[in-house]
Amino acid sequence: MKRATDPDILLLQATADPTRLSILRQLSTDGEVCACDFSDCCGIGQPTVSHHLKVLREAGWVTSERRGTWIWYSIRPEAVARFRELAGQLTAGQARPAAALLGRAAPLTLLPADQTGPS
Repeated sequence: MKRATDPDILLLQATADPTRLSILRQLSTDGEVCACDFSDCCGIGQPTVSHHLKVLREAGWVTSERRGTWIWYSIRPEAVARFRELAGQLTAGQARPAAALLGRAAPLTLLPADQTGPS
């Protein structure tokens, strides 16, 4: 399978995992969070947290800063802005009959011989 390289796809794919979405929600609420504090919110072990943080970092969602032996993470405002921009490009289209979606005219409805249509 070909790996996506489009930054927008990577940004969106990173949010598709429930654990990573939980991490992003915690960062949105708490600001900076130590890597050691994510295991509590997500109910997973530290190696799994590290994997998810790596995916978020590579997708551009988070930035990290080492402070002594701990790594602190924060959400990148640019990522949030891009996410909003992508979501803002989506709009609900006007409902159309299924036949129009297929590029065909709607099928004719034939009345039995003993019935007549509108006069």
